[in-house]
Amino acid sequence: MRTISKLGLVAAVLMTCSSNIVQAAALVQVSLWDKGASMEMPTGLTYAAPGLDSTKATMGIKISRGAVKAGKVTFKLKNDSKDTIHEMIVIFLADAKKPLPYIDAENRVDEDKAGDEGEVSELDPGKSGSLTVDLKPGRYLLICNVSGHYAAGMWTEFTVNP
Repeated sequence: MRTISKLGLVAAVLMTCSSNIVQAAALVQVSLWDKGASMEMPTGLTYAAPGLDSTKATMGIKISRGAVKAGKVTFKLKNDSKDTIHEMIVIFLADAKKPLPYIDAENRVDEDKAGDEGEVSELDPGKSGSLTVDLKPGRYLLICNVSGHYAAGMWTEFTVNP
């Protein structure tokens, strides 16, 4: 009888502890890079652009892993530029074959229409930041939406698996 009550107590403790365990967020290291402010920024390098040639990009986003499981995801960013402010916005791709809504007059993505899931705004050169978001399965774009940067190729695809 005494053994059963000890086992019951152990089981109760384990059940209580396991319900309090918080699942750690998946970690993605992010480098926001460019070839320097003196480089001419190309245009027309937006996601899903016809005839896209990403080798012409003078800036970009490099990530440590291209896919994670659904749930909490932490992006740890570093603006590796020596002279340019960058940011990172997480955008869910409702239709991966369509370009993001764009505001031509401002030379940037319309974040409200695109589905902004979270962002780290305007990091000065050499600075770091982080963002933790809860992401559902699907395809995403990580973009820099400083004027002209997205069109210059500063984006990367990211997948969240079930």
